[in-house]
Amino acid sequence: MASLPQMNNLFDVDFAAPIAGKFGHRAGTTLQVELAQTRSLSLVDAKLRVKWVLWGFGIISLAAFAKISYFGMAGSAPSDFSLSAALLPDRGDITDRNGVPLARAFPAYSLWYNPKALGEGSPLVKSPAEVAAALTAIFPDMAVADLQRRLASGKAGFLRNRILPDDANRIHALGEPALEFPRTTERYYPQGAMAAHILGQVGVDSKGRLSHGTFGMEQVFDAQLTNQATRGAPSVLSIDMRVQGALEDELMRGMLASGAKGAAGIVLDVDTGEVLSLASLPSFNPNRIDTAGAQNIFNLASNQVYELGSVFKSITVAAGIEYGTITDYARRYPAGLEREVGGHLVHDHKNYGETLNVPETLVYSSNIVAAQLGENLGWVRLKSTLQALGMDQRPAIELPAKGQSLWPAERKWSPVTTTTVAYGHGLSVTPLHMASAYAALVNGGIWRPATLRKLDAGQAPVGRRIWKASTSARMRQLLRMIVQLGTGRTANAAGFRVGGKTGTAEKYIDGVRFKDRVVTTFASAFPMDHPRYVVLITLDEPKANAATSFQRTAAYNAAPIVGKLVPRIGPMLGIYPDMSRDINISDLAPLVPNGAGE
Repeated sequence: MASLPQMNNLFDVDFAAPIAGKFGHRAGTTLQVELAQTRSLSLVDAKLRVKWVLWGFGIISLAAFAKISYFGMAGSAPSDFSLSAALLPDRGDITDRNGVPLARAFPAYSLWYNPKALGEGSPLVKSPAEVAAALTAIFPDMAVADLQRRLASGKAGFLRNRILPDDANRIHALGEPALEFPRTTERYYPQGAMAAHILGQVGVDSKGRLSHGTFGMEQVFDAQLTNQATRGAPSVLSIDMRVQGALEDELMRGMLASGAKGAAGIVLDVDTGEVLSLASLPSFNPNRIDTAGAQNIFNLASNQVYELGSVFKSITVAAGIEYGTITDYARRYPAGLEREVGGHLVHDHKNYGETLNVPETLVYSSNIVAAQLGENLGWVRLKSTLQALGMDQRPAIELPAKGQSLWPAERKWSPVTTTTVAYGHGLSVTPLHMASAYAALVNGGIWRPATLRKLDAGQAPVGRRIWKASTSARMRQLLRMIVQLGTGRTANAAGFRVGGKTGTAEKYIDGVRFKDRVVTTFASAFPMDHPRYVVLITLDEPKANAATSFQRTAAYNAAPIVGKLVPRIGPMLGIYPDMSRDINISDLAPLVPNGAGE
């Protein structure tokens, strides 16, 4: 049996040999070379293509990196794209002066009804009544009848804001494609109702998305809170949440104790005009304003005008000192229980004596002598002083809700008007008006507008001079005497050197004076040897009860609130009780030998 030829290479046996047999050995060799070259060229081409792909990716990556680096260093980007803006919330934060968050935006879900989710036909798998009942089981505060009506209407619309992830899962389990929960941005107020009248609220559109601030500082800051260039940094308020919390707490206690229907409080920096706290009670929760909360949105501190009564007497006395109609503090003026002044009969709370001097007038809060001081001053000078304090205009502050004072018409500024305004009747202003006036009264005589924006060092407005520094110094003595010896004694917080003036006025509404309704105010400052802060408290219609010794006057309801508040906020603001210090009133004290008050 003949042996088979050895087959070392199948390629040579199958292809090269037959070709060589036909064309010779040289043809087979040439074909092998050509095939090898083809393989080599294909490999080179493949490697080149891979290199081109890698180069392409490299160039794209380098361009992207360069663009990102440019955005990071330049801090800006083309108008159609901003990497930093994409990472920011839709609305910036609001904080207090110490960085405590007061308003924040965060991603959330909303509940949206899309009746076209299933195409034509019924928008819901189950009946509207069944779906409404299932939703109210998840959200008990929703009205089932209203929900059923909206579902049955077949109209697309926003059903609810702020759906938590667990809520979304429960809605999804209902198996209703028409109930959608798109992602939205939610505005959240972590402090709840605290500082609600300052902050305000943000509106939402028909799909539950944030729109614009509707009132408060949310409205004032709206542009910078939504602008790409500024919303990354918080908008900082002047208020201190520690002081705000203490004010609201003590104000609520005093309001409830006296049975008042409302209350307002302000703590103001006397040198800058910065508002450390501002409160209006009752309040509301801006996270969810219900029907009851909606009735409390009106801001009593900046928007409600009142006849504030005897707190005006300090301004009348300061104007008299400034214009030289008061020079002798020992001079005695006719007093008693009632007396005709300026063509009308003026009454005092009680008979403090047949005659009173200027310090006694403030310590006892005499309407009769204050009317005479106003008469001596004259309407032109009294009016110009009040105008310089901004009392003929809306209060100076950023809040949109600012009450217009009720200012006597020029032709009606009669001698009677002059005497009644001198002791706090016939002119209605907001508590904020009075707080700013008292800041000027004790800070050396400079009036500055109130502000809710935190001011850096050296940013305080220049303001305008109302009184000489010497007039202000004398008023600090007199205000301290009122708290030590007179109607403000319940505000005399030990070691804090509080000074201030009480005011009680019958309410005057639509031309009718109600003798059974009063507004009480205590306007104060501390420490009087170097005033730093004004504290003003106003109560609307307090009642005479056991908690107020069955009295309705400010001495028994408004002043005690200051006496409790100052020791709480003083240490927060770097002011500590010091029994070894006080303002020197030795030259005036002998003029008020017995000390008394309303």
